[in-house]
Amino acid sequence: MEKFTTLKSTAIPLNIENVDTDQIIPARFLKATDKKGFGDNVFRDWRYNKDGSENSEFILNDSKYSGSILVAGDNFGCGSSREHAAWAIVGYGFKVVVSSFFADIFKGNALNNGLLPVQVSETFLSDLLSKIVSNPETEIDVNLEKQTISIVGSDTSEDFEIDAYKKTCMINGYDDIDYLINNKEQIEAFEAHKIY
Repeated sequence: MEKFTTLKSTAIPLNIENVDTDQIIPARFLKATDKKGFGDNVFRDWRYNKDGSENSEFILNDSKYSGSILVAGDNFGCGSSREHAAWAIVGYGFKVVVSSFFADIFKGNALNNGLLPVQVSETFLSDLLSKIVSNPETEIDVNLEKQTISIVGSDTSEDFEIDAYKKTCMINGYDDIDYLINNKEQIEAFEAHKIY
């Protein structure tokens, strides 16, 4: 995984609640076991019409919005436990998803794949979505080390929670195995003194 410490970016506002994993990546695309190509099909049934043409009304197809932060409505990532949903979001180019609530399994899958889920209050989320819609150039600053998210050029800021282990992994670019390898000496020292 890539290391993540801070990110400053514009954002795409997906003001839809209860976005489930089947909407993020439809089931018909789950046959592949490789992460490649999933980004091409993120929100496939919303991004494209049945004839394959682009749905001009869907936010990801609106050229005035861009960035590596997705700001979504409440209860993002609900539904099935498919890890492919996180693969698709990362594959599209997002590094952060902001919502007022995430499904637990989605949150775990996101963190395991280098995608930072930032859970904020409903008030902060509403304010953030309004600012992005009114000004697509609005920048958001996400600081993982300080666990803060703020709107650049304003006093609007909020703290967010993250599991300490996952925070360490993201800051260092570790997956679970990398973390263990990095602590090999401590593990071996512990094993050497363990009484059986």
